[in-house]
Amino acid sequence: MTLEQLRIFVAVALREHVTQGARDLNLTQSATSAAIAALEARYATRLFDRVGRRVVLTEAGRLFLVEARAVLARAAEAET
Repeated sequence: MTLEQLRIFVAVALREHVTQGARDLNLTQSATSAAIAALEARYATRLFDRVGRRVVLTEAGRLFLVEARAVLARAAEAET
C-alpha cells in the first residue's frame, strides 16, 4: 500500500465516483481503478460496491476510510 493509493481511495470515496475522483487528482480513470483494485486485492476485500456508474463504500471501506484519512494526515504533519 502506498500513500498515493490511499489518496486515490479517499478521493473516490468522497466523490462516490471513480472518474470524478480521478479528475480531482488529475489521473486517468484506468489508473484510478487499478489503484483501487490493487488495494482490494492486497487485503482480499471489497472496499466499494459498484452501483451503476457510482461506487458506494462497503462496511470494510468505511472503516478503511477512517484509517486512510488518519494516515494521510500523519504524513502531511511529518512533511511540515
